Amino acid sequence: MDIVLAITVGGLYAAGIYMMLRRSVVKLLIGLGLLSHAANLLIFTAGGVVRGRAPVVPSGEMQPLAEVADQLPQALILTAIVISFAVLAFALVLVYRTYQTLETDDLDQLKATDK
Repeated sequence: MDIVLAITVGGLYAAGIYMMLRRSVVKLLIGLGLLSHAANLLIFTAGGVVRGRAPVVPSGEMQPLAEVADQLPQALILTAIVISFAVLAFALVLVYRTYQTLETDDLDQLKATDK
């Protein structure tokens, strides 16, 4: 299972970088989203994929009775999802306003500072 996830992470990184190297601003945003998904999956894979129970300790016990999933990577991924959503939303609004002003989404034509 780890090999499949490692190949998926590599594919997402490759696709994200490829999309970010295109000339369209929309493709740049899609690449940014793919990179954030790849980073989340990398953190999830680094935490270890375990078919464990939720990390809940029964009352009267000092530790869980069975193997549990590590909660730290899950918390990091949840935080990263919220941050990447905010960054993508801001970038989408920025691209929309840029397209309204300059009427192009080609990165090579976005050289001027004033119009």
